[in-house]
Amino acid sequence: MVKPLTFKGDKPKKRKTRTTDNEAPTSKSRKTEPEPEDNPEDQSWVSAESPSDIAGPVVIVLPSDDATCVASDANGQVFASKLENLVEGDPATAEPHDVRQVWVASRVAGTESFSFKGHHGKYLSSDTHGIFSATASAVSHYESFLAIPSPEVSGTFSLQTHGGDGESFLSIKENAKTASGVEIRGDANTISFETTVRVRMQARFKPKLRASKESKAYEKISKKELEGIVGRSLNEDEVKRLRKGRREGNFHEVLLDVKVSGKHDKWA
Repeated sequence: MVKPLTFKGDKPKKRKTRTTDNEAPTSKSRKTEPEPEDNPEDQSWVSAESPSDIAGPVVIVLPSDDATCVASDANGQVFASKLENLVEGDPATAEPHDVRQVWVASRVAGTESFSFKGHHGKYLSSDTHGIFSATASAVSHYESFLAIPSPEVSGTFSLQTHGGDGESFLSIKENAKTASGVEIRGDANTISFETTVRVRMQARFKPKLRASKESKAYEKISKKELEGIVGRSLNEDEVKRLRKGRREGNFHEVLLDVKVSGKHDKWA
């Protein structure tokens, strides 16, 4: 189930449990198990380190003096929005405080490019003149962006427009007429500091972190489950050996040793 985005400072909502008129609430019925995605760690934000990391809700942080990001209003007008959630002003720690700052990144089928879907269900787009909008209901090459890793600063990218077919990049330009003092353009012809962006994303979508969590979940196994696999009661030393085997990837070898030693003990 897709969960709504949460921001720093939001108080977690308590879930209510229903009871029938004839049934008095008990301590057991009041106690609910938290779902895995309720873990605060799952709601944290990290930086994408490579194009393969980019997925799910993201914030596209711009290289402006005051930290800003790509945002869109409900009418599809794209603008640079000031970021408020940072640690000591470091854009590498940026988190969104407004849903308009969040885009859902998805790989465009059959390509290395990405599309970015806004909070209002429309896609980020750059036309042939380099003007950005977010009014498209479907993805074409105007809504496709190729993330090119920066050769200068690790963990940053240049977003090439038109899925990499166009010789232009998302960039910023100073504009005193805008609220943030920054204008977002899509007509830069070369990669430069002005085209360098950071992509902040939710940790639970980052492949390395997801793999790490899955590995930890696999390592967790009860003594009862291990005894069911072995087919007999186990002592604490055997349980430790089997759990270590799951962590280190040689579980089946350790399992065989434990089974063999069990047979020896039986006939000793």
